[in-house]
Amino acid sequence: MPQFTKFALEASLKHLLAQKPLNKITINDITEDCGINRMTFYYHFKDIYDLVEWSCLEDARKALEGKKTYDTWQQGYVQIFHAVRENKPFILNVYRCVGQAQVERYLTPLTDSLLMGVLDELSANMTVREEDKQFIARVYSYAFMGLMLDWIKQDMREDPELLVARFARVIQDDFAVALERFRIAPSNPAK
Repeated sequence: MPQFTKFALEASLKHLLAQKPLNKITINDITEDCGINRMTFYYHFKDIYDLVEWSCLEDARKALEGKKTYDTWQQGYVQIFHAVRENKPFILNVYRCVGQAQVERYLTPLTDSLLMGVLDELSANMTVREEDKQFIARVYSYAFMGLMLDWIKQDMREDPELLVARFARVIQDDFAVALERFRIAPSNPAK
């Protein structure tokens, strides 16, 4: 039941965002549209921005399901682009009202998660410190987020498949090279 309520609140928020900017929407607007009371809203979210963040993360999580491997990471990124485009009025409204930094904050954990899946897979037979893998993921995540934010700023015109394919051409083999550079050599046993 709690998930159903969260999805109902999300649907109301998206419905209202098609009509007015985020900064003009109140919790009362959302709860009236959804048909629940304010206390139910506060049971699930601390404020509207918390609902926005949850909505972004939920949409992207669905887009990434099963796409966190070396063979599927490009599909995962394409699906993130498509999920953003499918929610274009929502994303553009959020982007304009809360700013680029907030949208980046919503999407960065997802891209980091996708990349960590790839890095964990590629480093399965080597010793690489977790913080080094997280650093590598963060570097590539910044590159991806820059592309995504530029794409949003340019009204999502460029074809996601072509954009991700170009990105992949730049970084494809770099995952393994970066991991190799951070690989910890096995210590020699005492003789």
